[in-house]
Amino acid sequence: MISARFPRTARVRARSDFDRIFQHGRRVALPVLALHWQASQTPARLGLAVSRKVDPNAVGRNRIKRVLRDTFRKIRGELAAGDYVVVARPAAARSTGPELAAALRGLLQRCGALPAASTSTALPATSLPPTSVDGTMPAASPSAPMPDSGQG
Repeated sequence: MISARFPRTARVRARSDFDRIFQHGRRVALPVLALHWQASQTPARLGLAVSRKVDPNAVGRNRIKRVLRDTFRKIRGELAAGDYVVVARPAAARSTGPELAAALRGLLQRCGALPAASTSTALPATSLPPTSVDGTMPAASPSAPMPDSGQG
């Protein structure tokens, strides 16, 4: 069982580790975040990259990092072993905390590191309003002639 704390051993800190993950790892991205990851035998570790291009104010950059660290800390026990580096994009500065958390969970699910049916702190699923017609096209009226296929 992995502790809920976020110790130094759970962080990607060395420049050489960042370079290795960027060069040899795989990548998935959203408009808000990009995730680089590389499988390993060690428990999940997180690295963050939030540049001044994302938000020129340190307060904004630190908010983004705080939300991402907290989300990662909560789901770390469910993640596949490996190193994960999250790169924030400029849209992250305009995103709320729950939006950032949902984006991180979505990226981790897309890369296969997090099971799709994650129950811990999952956001409620939104459903589409019911429609009166099943399927994507309206039903054909019974009196309408069938189009000639031109074969025969």
